[in-house]
Amino acid sequence: MRQLKVFSSLVKDSLDTITHGSKKYHIWMAFLTFIMLVGMYCYSIQLDEGLQVTGMTDRVSWGLYISNFTFLVGVAAAAVMLVMPTYVLKDIDFKQAVLIGEGLAVAALIMCLAFVVADMGGPSVLWHMIPGIGVFNFPNSMLTWDVLVLNGYLFLNITIPFYILFRHYQGKDSNPKVYVPGAILSVFWAVAIHLVTAFLYQGLQARPFWNNALLGPRFLASAFAAGPALIILVLAIIRTFTEFNIKDKTIKKIALVVTVAAQINLIMLFSELFKEFYAPTHHSESAYYLFFGLHGKGALLPWIWTAIPLNILATVLLTFHKLRNNLKVLYFCCFILFVAIWIEKGFGLIVPGFIPGPYGKIAEYTPTGIEIGVTLGIWALGAMVFTVLAKTAIKIETGKLRYKNSQ
Repeated sequence: MRQLKVFSSLVKDSLDTITHGSKKYHIWMAFLTFIMLVGMYCYSIQLDEGLQVTGMTDRVSWGLYISNFTFLVGVAAAAVMLVMPTYVLKDIDFKQAVLIGEGLAVAALIMCLAFVVADMGGPSVLWHMIPGIGVFNFPNSMLTWDVLVLNGYLFLNITIPFYILFRHYQGKDSNPKVYVPGAILSVFWAVAIHLVTAFLYQGLQARPFWNNALLGPRFLASAFAAGPALIILVLAIIRTFTEFNIKDKTIKKIALVVTVAAQINLIMLFSELFKEFYAPTHHSESAYYLFFGLHGKGALLPWIWTAIPLNILATVLLTFHKLRNNLKVLYFCCFILFVAIWIEKGFGLIVPGFIPGPYGKIAEYTPTGIEIGVTLGIWALGAMVFTVLAKTAIKIETGKLRYKNSQ
C-alpha cells in the first residue's frame, strides 16, 4: 500500500516536473508538438488514401519507414555500450550517462514500433502480430522473433531504470541483486535485437544484396558507432542546459567506443565493396546501382556519395587522439558519423535491395512529402519521450525530486 502511495506521488511529481521549465524548454516542447501534429495530419491522409500516397510500390515495398526502423534498432541496441561498463564492469565513469542511454533506448524503441505501424498501413492490422489472435507463425517467421526481442528489450529498458529511479526518489540506494541480473540479460538482448533484424534481411533469398555474411556483424558495428555518437551529442546538450554534472572523462570514454566501432564498420564496408566489385556477378547489380547507377538510373547516388565521405572523414578524425579529445571536433565528428550511418543503413541498404527486381526491371524509389511528414512526426515523438524521461531522471538523480515522506 505504501509503495502504491509512493508511486502515485512519483507520477504526480513527474507530471509537475515535465510541465514546468524554462522558456527554452517550453519552446522546444511546443516545436516538437507542432512537428507531431504535422506528422499526424500526414498519417491521417495515409490512413484515408492508403499506402499509395507514399513512394513505395509493389516493386519497392520498403522505403523510408523501414529504413528508419532498421537504423533506430541499432540506436536502441547501443545503450548496451553504457550498461555493460556500468552495471557489469563497475566503471564509475559511465554511471553518469547510463540512465540517459537507457532513456534514449526507450525512445528509439518506441519510434521503431511507430515506424512499423506506419509501414503496415495503420494500427488496425496490428492484431495480425498478436500471439493467439493473429497468425503469429512462431518460430518459423523471423519477423515474429523480431517482435519478441524488440518488446522484450523495451521492457528491460523501462523496468531497470524505473527501479533505480524509484529507489532514489525515496532517498534509498538501489539493490544490485535486483537490477544487475536484468542488466546482464539486457546486454545479450541488445545484441539479439540487431542480429535478428539483420537476419530478417539475410533470410530473403530473392534479394542477393542482403545475402551477406557480414550483414549481422556490420549492423552491430554501425549501431555501436551511431548510437553512442548520438548519446555524446545528447550529453553535450544536457550538460549545457541543465545542472546535471557530466564529466569530460565520461564523454571521452564513450568517444573511444565510437572510434573503435566506426573503424570496424569502415573495414567491413571496404570488405563488402571488394566482394561486390573485384569479381562482380549478376548479383552485384544492386551494388552497382547504389554506387554508380544502372542503365541511366541513379537516384541513390547523391545519398551514398554523401554518406561514404562523411563516414571516412569522421572515422579518420576520431582516430587521432588529440582531435578526439577536442570536444568541438568530437561533437562535429559524432554528428556527421550519425548522419552518414543513417544514410548508409537506410537508403544505402534497404532500397537497393529491391533494385533491380527479380526480372531485372529497375523501379526507383523516392519518398513523398507524406512519408517525410510522418517520419518527422515519429522522430518528434521520440524526442519528446526522451525529453520527458530525461527531465524527470535528472531531477531525481540531482536530488531535487524526492518523496516528501522519505525521511
